[in-house]
Amino acid sequence: MSWFIRVPSSTSNLGAGFDSIGLALNLYLELAVAKSDKWEFIPTSSCLEGIPSGKDNLVYEIVERVAERHDRINDLTPCRVEMKSDIPLARGLGSSATAIIAGIELANLLLNLDLEQDEKLEIATEIEGHPDNVAPSLLGGCVIGHYDGEVAYTQIPVKGVTFVAIIPNFELKTKDARAVLPNSFSFKESVQASSVANVSVAAICQGNWRLLGEMMKKDHFHQPYRKSLIPHYDDLLHYLNESALGVFLSGAGPTMIAIVDDKNVFTALKKWRSEFPEFEWLSLQVENGGSYVETRKESMIRHDG
Repeated sequence: MSWFIRVPSSTSNLGAGFDSIGLALNLYLELAVAKSDKWEFIPTSSCLEGIPSGKDNLVYEIVERVAERHDRINDLTPCRVEMKSDIPLARGLGSSATAIIAGIELANLLLNLDLEQDEKLEIATEIEGHPDNVAPSLLGGCVIGHYDGEVAYTQIPVKGVTFVAIIPNFELKTKDARAVLPNSFSFKESVQASSVANVSVAAICQGNWRLLGEMMKKDHFHQPYRKSLIPHYDDLLHYLNESALGVFLSGAGPTMIAIVDDKNVFTALKKWRSEFPEFEWLSLQVENGGSYVETRKESMIRHDG
């Protein structure tokens, strides 16, 4: 018996949707799992080189947390886990959220918990602290969520646009990006910031991406503060906004994402890559399927000898 788990990456915040709006993208973390005599995590992608190989791996830590939550820690079976990913680490594309969802899915399989999607989301959000990354990675599509001990969310269909990720060659840790945010807003500032977020949600619901792009320019919550950590932010933002429907900082950064009409993405991307070859440019689509789990009767993990 073995299992295959695939979890899509995510982008979050979408301008003023701080800690509450995210959408799944077609970059993935994949796990090939087989029972073993010890816990072992084997990276098969270059971006995962150097990850913890034993019980200090984040996926195992989540498995253990779910098991403890259900008082089943003694029922866990050790596994050999081959991990493959095309999600850049510490770039604002939800790599840690995919590990959280993968760990929950693995615990659900090993312990036969039969968790409902909402139960998985509750556990993931409790761990992450907010639903904007974990919810899309679990459920797929665009998810707008709220968390105050309980999760409330809605899913919005997305079509007709491509999300072009502009990835620099340096990492930005979430804790560092959080450290530059203000501790509080005045009442007047809060009203202004929330009104921008409200219009942003309405624009997503209507598929009015140009209006969303205008609201992204007016974000008060995080982009004005985090751009100080990204030297190229202002120049690239100005350049991309000439032809993109909208541009935003993905998650905590440093990846920026341009929203482009599907009809124009080929031409725009060709031009952008030639003008800024120092960045990695990825043309991404919304992944509407969420996480995927498959049980296999015969292990696909082969060992020499």
